Amino acid sequence: MQKKKVIQNLCLGGSLLLLAILFVSSSMTYKQQTSVPFLEKYLTSRPLETFLSHISFDYAGKTISIQAVGYYRFVEFFIRKAAHFGTYFLLAAFTYLGLVGRLSSKKAFMSAFILAVAYASFDEFHQMLTGGRTPLVQDVLLDSCGALCGILVIRAILAYYQRRKNAMRTLADKK
Repeated sequence: MQKKKVIQNLCLGGSLLLLAILFVSSSMTYKQQTSVPFLEKYLTSRPLETFLSHISFDYAGKTISIQAVGYYRFVEFFIRKAAHFGTYFLLAAFTYLGLVGRLSSKKAFMSAFILAVAYASFDEFHQMLTGGRTPLVQDVLLDSCGALCGILVIRAILAYYQRRKNAMRTLADKK
């Protein structure tokens, strides 16, 4: 099998693995998933608390600040939202890489993005069926932004390497 096809298949396999991880994750209650006990154990000195105490904003109708939710839940909020963004960044990036050789770049882009947004929506619905979880439209939007960024970063990297390859070829032709 060609090296390119192997890489595409591995990327699609990575996408499927991420979908499975997301499904299992959204099947767990908040109590089963919380990282607050871990944070309380390892961040006893509350690093950056003074800096973070000046940050306050609304997310899904709730005030998010150290004063409103406490230091550890505040830090956990950012970890959880980074996980949302990062997981969908990777999901869309892997899906795009797995499809881009099989479909046109535009169709691969649209397919990867639509799959990620559709799964983000399904994931929030699945959380609604799980006790102790709060499905949020804001999380679907965050996941969608992660997916879009993942595809755009991969496209930029591929474009860079294509330009570099063309420049090298031009230099070799001149010799």
